[in-house]
Amino acid sequence: MDGILLVVKPIGMTSFDVVSYIRRKLRLRKVGHTGTLDPGASGILVLCLEKATRIAEFLLEKDKEYRFEMTLGKATTTGDAYGDVTFQAERVNISESQLREVLGRFVGEIVQIPPMASAVHVQGKRLYELARKGVEATPPPRKVTIYRLELLKFYPEDPPRALLHIACSKGTYVRRLCLDIGEALGCGAYASFMLRTRIGRFTLDQALTLEEVDDLAARGEIQDHLLSMDEALLDLPAIQVSAAQRSLLIHGQPIPLWKVRWGGVDQERGIIRLRDERGLLALAMVKQGYLRPIKVLRGP
Repeated sequence: MDGILLVVKPIGMTSFDVVSYIRRKLRLRKVGHTGTLDPGASGILVLCLEKATRIAEFLLEKDKEYRFEMTLGKATTTGDAYGDVTFQAERVNISESQLREVLGRFVGEIVQIPPMASAVHVQGKRLYELARKGVEATPPPRKVTIYRLELLKFYPEDPPRALLHIACSKGTYVRRLCLDIGEALGCGAYASFMLRTRIGRFTLDQALTLEEVDDLAARGEIQDHLLSMDEALLDLPAIQVSAAQRSLLIHGQPIPLWKVRWGGVDQERGIIRLRDERGLLALAMVKQGYLRPIKVLRGP
């Protein structure tokens, strides 16, 4: 059970709720996730099972995509439908062309302040936990990148709504984006629905619902749906090591660069997968003339 499981987080559950559910259902000791989804959102959640929790940190810094609905005319404390109303427009007279013009301002590098519905830690607590207790907290602003912000459909009826798709960097908050767009339009806005459709190269159509996990677990077939650690890290460059080098690596010993068969791999690429005939052995980096293992994933 050492592998990656892609699941669909339901609305209403926290990411930790899903982790706890999978741990109990599959009777595992270690389960971790690689990117929190707020309780009011749904979509793909990448879970690392057992020994695969050791590579979770290498799956965190990934771009993401979301499909979301934005409702105009109202702003809330959390940027979604679950917060208290902070602004209510008497009338919303926004055209599709006006909305498209404003959306263009938010493509590229922008600065965001995470909303109260987010999982950012402030004062030792997650913001959404503080929000539930009525405690106000202001997290520091952060720079994020919006690669693509596409208007899929505009519904002009009262209240106006827009269906959008976004590709963005890690740490981007769609709820905050809706609040900021609403402020730029002068009418207020909030995220009335949000679905995460991609994390890195993992997509929603690869993920299992919790009901499907239940069914596969009951039939003893869940392992057929796990990705190996090697598969999960395919975007990292890989080199093949010899038996002698494997013996050094599993004991944490570095290899001189001149002894490495690079096979076209750029030494400056950062994290590198080290493989042998059995698959993934370790992760390494180039430091001071050596290929040094930073995470050994197999024993002798």
